[in-house]
Amino acid sequence: MNGILNRWQILIASTIINLCVGAVYAFSIFALPLTELFNVSMSTIMVAFTINAAISPIPMILGGRMVDKGKAKTAIFVGGALFGGGFILSGLSTAPWMLYISYGLIAGIGQGIVYSSTIGNTGKLFPDKRGLAAGIVTAGYGGGTIAIAPVANLLIGNFGVQSALLTLGVAFLLIILGCGLFVKPAPTGYLPEGWIPPAKSGKGSAINTPWHEMIKKPIFYVIASMFLIGALSGMMVTSNASVIGQTMFGLTAGAAALYVSLYSLSNCLGRIFWGAISDKIGRTYCLMMIYIVIAVLMLVLAQATSVTGFAIAIIGIGLCFGGTMGIFPSIVGEKFGMKYYGVNYGVTFIGYSGAAFFGPRIANSVAEANGGMFTNAFYIALIISLIGLLLTFVFKNMEVKQQKQDTTLTPAS
Repeated sequence: MNGILNRWQILIASTIINLCVGAVYAFSIFALPLTELFNVSMSTIMVAFTINAAISPIPMILGGRMVDKGKAKTAIFVGGALFGGGFILSGLSTAPWMLYISYGLIAGIGQGIVYSSTIGNTGKLFPDKRGLAAGIVTAGYGGGTIAIAPVANLLIGNFGVQSALLTLGVAFLLIILGCGLFVKPAPTGYLPEGWIPPAKSGKGSAINTPWHEMIKKPIFYVIASMFLIGALSGMMVTSNASVIGQTMFGLTAGAAALYVSLYSLSNCLGRIFWGAISDKIGRTYCLMMIYIVIAVLMLVLAQATSVTGFAIAIIGIGLCFGGTMGIFPSIVGEKFGMKYYGVNYGVTFIGYSGAAFFGPRIANSVAEANGGMFTNAFYIALIISLIGLLLTFVFKNMEVKQQKQDTTLTPAS
């Protein structure tokens, strides 16, 4: 039965699906037109984006469980219907609170189910190339805005923001459900033809830890905190990239949309780039580098007076945000094992949800208090990134202690 399973076809279909759900990163394209449509503040509109991102762990856990039960296709259909339907309802919204339900809640739940389903199923189909496959699928998610941002901006300019949301919702619904037909759930214990799993030495191998035991371990809270800090700056910029470009650097809406796509491209490439670096130097040292780079680039962004400075900062921050999203799945699998990975990563994803909740709120609140300028928000992100750097030393120390315990507990051969 395994011989007729075209896992590369499934990988391609899953990547295209993630390109659609990755459209949530293009929200800054819709933000300004929505504030004008409803005559409300930016912070009021950004609540929709905040809700969308903040609820992620709940549907991710659900999607992960469905994958574990061999229902990856069903999960994609359910999640895709919710995601596309959420965008359609957003286009029909007549008040911000309706956006909170449609874009925030409905599309957010659908996004989480689809994202965890594609990642979980792909991981099971590529035990021999898990890093490569996961990198491609998550890069699709991170790179969705590359195509969506200019298309959305074109639709908004010609037909208005509501028609743009409605049109995109229909397109997402058709594409996700269509590609979902090509997805097949990974058979239990699937092994690619001709591939023999490497023998486990026991040394340094992760113990499969269920979520209720994982949350009792101090290292879990350090990991979740590092995840929050690593994603925070990315969420601050992701949700406001177009607005920052227009209000602080004088870009037109069209030019700002191109920079949003540029940010999305760097976010996409960062998952592959930093993933490869972490394979060479280790996850912890890689995170140290990411926090340092973020701190430096936040300073550059705060001090920048030209579009060049804005471009350099937004590319670098996008690379680091992508790297964060690409590294932590590996950390969770390495520290807590793969048996309960779907649920464990969903629980750990609370760190990202915290960033999604606080990042946009911090940026918008500071900007509103300073005449629309985000400069002080960048300084806040700089300080938080340095705190993340300090946490990596704590994490490294915990890793060393754990390795010593494993060595002590491992019987001599």
